[in-house]
Amino acid sequence: MKKTVLIASVAAFGLAAPVFAQDTTFADADTDMSGGLSLAEVQAIAPDVTSEGFDAYDADADGELNEDEFDTWKMANPEESSEDASTDEDDTETETEPYNG
Repeated sequence: MKKTVLIASVAAFGLAAPVFAQDTTFADADTDMSGGLSLAEVQAIAPDVTSEGFDAYDADADGELNEDEFDTWKMANPEESSEDASTDEDDTETETEPYNG
């Protein structure tokens, strides 16, 4: 039952959660080396995370994300694809004459 609730929460909050660097590891984010990530530590890598969004991934409700919870959160919030982030030189729109053939 808990897994079902967690999966539903992941689906609901995964759509609205912020994007962050996918190469951020749990150890990198755990700046106080407590073995869990506080809301403040998560917000340091993803500033738009809300308390409600954080709580959705805190499956054991201990106020911190353990490594498994963090991994679940990361999978639900992938980094933008490089395709979306890149800019093309030909992005400018050009007006064309209609075909009158």
